[in-house]
Amino acid sequence: MDVNEVKALAARIRAEIAKAIVGQDDAVDLLLTALFAGGHVLLEGPPGTAKTLLAQSFAQAVGLDYGRIQFTPDLMPGDIIGSNLFNFQTSSFTLTRGPIFCELLLADEINRTPPKTQAALLEAMQERQVTIDGDPHSLSPRFTVVATQNPIEQQGTYPLPEAQLDRFLFKHVIDYPSIDQERAIIAAHGSRVGQMHPNALGVATAADAATISAAVDSVAGVRLTDEVIGYIVGLVRATRDSADVETGASPRAGAMLAVAARARAALDGRDYVIPDDVKTLAVPALRHRLVLSPAAEIEGRRVEQVLAGLVDQVAAPR
Repeated sequence: MDVNEVKALAARIRAEIAKAIVGQDDAVDLLLTALFAGGHVLLEGPPGTAKTLLAQSFAQAVGLDYGRIQFTPDLMPGDIIGSNLFNFQTSSFTLTRGPIFCELLLADEINRTPPKTQAALLEAMQERQVTIDGDPHSLSPRFTVVATQNPIEQQGTYPLPEAQLDRFLFKHVIDYPSIDQERAIIAAHGSRVGQMHPNALGVATAADAATISAAVDSVAGVRLTDEVIGYIVGLVRATRDSADVETGASPRAGAMLAVAARARAALDGRDYVIPDDVKTLAVPALRHRLVLSPAAEIEGRRVEQVLAGLVDQVAAPR
């Protein structure tokens, strides 16, 4: 598969998702980029903005085995990864696999569960395997986590630690739709009774595992020049030198941004990365990895504003 075929595949997937989701083009593009780059996505937005439906529709369109976990304060790590249960009939332990054994996992309201349970995802997100009673169990090579969190409610929530946030390739903030989009949503879904599901909305599968794997292989062949590498390094290091940032981005952040830029180039039908790929992905790839300084927080600065300023300051190659 070449990059033009990757671009055509992405267009088919977008068309299927559009049958269920109105707007949210940026979120769909980031999900596609993360899929082809082997990363995970954190979606943050108020209730009722179709975060769950988006994840379901995306899984349906790309042909991934979908699983969902509703995170709650009483959820335990074993409820996610599974456990060995004793079978009295055979007098032996039997592995009961948890819902994490899927290809696309929706971690709904991930900040509602304590850090001990949140940490159950760390190994799976980083190594695509889980360890149960000392034995490793492999997950799908396409295993992808799409996590959601509600920024409005603070009571009964547990903010994700920096180490876990760093496992997400992107953090995308979903806002309320425009007036025209909201009219279209109500016109399309206002007469439906019960919960919406991608199948009922006509979302078809536009890819299979072999097609997705071929697209990932194509992304791996996208060229990344020394000039663009230098630009990524300069941008990442600028986050560490900024007076507005207490903790900047790590080298892993730079490496993940480079992989994501390759995927975005392929989605655009190019076999080479340009600085605009990096600029477009800088905010969603870095916003959750920075900790603002106390002075910046007192002044009411937002991490997106700081990042936008750094992008403007760091000279891009020509």
